[in-house]
Amino acid sequence: MSSVWKQRKQAFLKNVRAKYALWIFGFIFLLSLFSELIANDKPLILKYKNHFYFPIFQTLTDKFLGGDFDTPADYKDPLIKQNINNHGFMIMPLIPFSYNTVDYEQILQMPSKPDKTHWLGTDDEGRDIVARILYGIRLSVIFAFLLTIFSSALGIFIGAVQGYFGGKTDIIFQRFIEIWDSLPQLFILIIIASLFIPTFWTILIILMLFSWTSLTSMVRAEFLRTRNFEYVKAAKALGVSNFRIILKHILPNALVTSLTFIPFILSESIVALTSLDFLGLGLSQDYPSLGDLVRQGKDNLQAPWIGITIFVVLAGLLTMLIFIGEGIRDAFDTRKAK
Repeated sequence: MSSVWKQRKQAFLKNVRAKYALWIFGFIFLLSLFSELIANDKPLILKYKNHFYFPIFQTLTDKFLGGDFDTPADYKDPLIKQNINNHGFMIMPLIPFSYNTVDYEQILQMPSKPDKTHWLGTDDEGRDIVARILYGIRLSVIFAFLLTIFSSALGIFIGAVQGYFGGKTDIIFQRFIEIWDSLPQLFILIIIASLFIPTFWTILIILMLFSWTSLTSMVRAEFLRTRNFEYVKAAKALGVSNFRIILKHILPNALVTSLTFIPFILSESIVALTSLDFLGLGLSQDYPSLGDLVRQGKDNLQAPWIGITIFVVLAGLLTMLIFIGEGIRDAFDTRKAK
């Protein structure tokens, strides 16, 4: 690791809030990546008739476990449980519910209050809130990472082209960006949602089309400033291609400013997906969406644990990302990274 990066690392670690926010956020996201091992209605390990099975990775039928049908096994069925206990054993996850598992024992009191079975209660469809939050965090963070990567790459590329070539190229792109930013995004999303069934990838593409402009102006300004430096002129005089000059000589300097905004773009992406799901323009209820829990909190004021829980989760995630962003900004601040 170069001395410059060591200084930046030390500057980041000096920001105590950023350091702990990064550790906590990383730990929560790591847990969410293994959601199936933590919250699932299928056993982690099943021993049946002297053979071991892993139902999380393979589908066992009801008939295979002594039932009557060829449908996927319901491991909460008393008959199936008895057959398994008679011929072996099964080890269930810590939370024996997946994000879409309906607890029919709570059907008369949905949403149900927090108890020993459902630590944060259930929603109005009898699904465990802890499980939905765990899966929802994974979905939201992965969506935010992908949206940030794709939109930032497109925005940085267009900003680099604008700033490096300038002139008519810059003017044409600027007029296009002004027109593009003036389009009513919400109305476009409503029209698309009425024509197509929203999926993870369609929403990602739609939001990417409108979020790529967030870094363009900063990258453009950095390229406009840097393209007249002596080392850039020297590279041109030596016959270095424009692509190589952009990629090797100017872009690393432009990325320093852009990287400080990445955590804030991540938080905006999480808010965007949550807002669309809350309005009913995002993912369907088949997905473990944090926005769906926000909607349920609004629709079930008699069950305050839903609204309070999702508020704490979202506020915590966004606050940690802001703290991480502050730490990255300190790391790239030349006055502090010394």
